[in-house]
Amino acid sequence: MDMLIWIIIAALTIIPMFKLLPHFGINAYWAFVCVIPIGTIALLWFMALKLQELEKR
Repeated sequence: MDMLIWIIIAALTIIPMFKLLPHFGINAYWAFVCVIPIGTIALLWFMALKLQELEKR
């Protein structure tokens, strides 16, 4: 049962990341890093840094 919950949560984070990452200039396939929790946090940090870079332009 725990594995099913993990798969559902991973899918619920991978799908939006798959659509958001190209807007930040990151390859969409990096969304699969969200399978591990630290990967999700790392991608969010990287997206925030890219957003600051884009706002400066």
